[in-house]
Amino acid sequence: QVQLVESGGGLVQAGDSLRLSCVVSGRTFSRYVTGWFRQAPGKEREFVAGISRSGGSTDYTYSVKGRFTISRDNAKNTVYLQMNSLKPEDTAGYYCAAGAVATATTRYQYDYWGQGTKVTVAS
Repeated sequence: QVQLVESGGGLVQAGDSLRLSCVVSGRTFSRYVTGWFRQAPGKEREFVAGISRSGGSTDYTYSVKGRFTISRDNAKNTVYLQMNSLKPEDTAGYYCAAGAVATATTRYQYDYWGQGTKVTVAS
């Protein structure tokens, strides 16, 4: 059983930064591709960023490119999402996910999910 626990969300002002963390336990972390998704009220859960098993390859949705950075520390079983220049439209629940599919960008390609952490960006 793989468990994911996110942390780091909160209420910030537009232009501020936050760093989300996700600790993965239960299996060998380095075997999994990991990603971050977000879901705003009344909207579908959308892909935000993904990172390969080694951390050498990353992918981002267009709206966060240049502002968000995904990274991972396999020694700490942790994946991070550094979010800079936050905007009110970034307000959502942010979810960490893990799976076996390389370059996975849809929720159906991930097998394990955390409970989410809420990010609210005030204007």
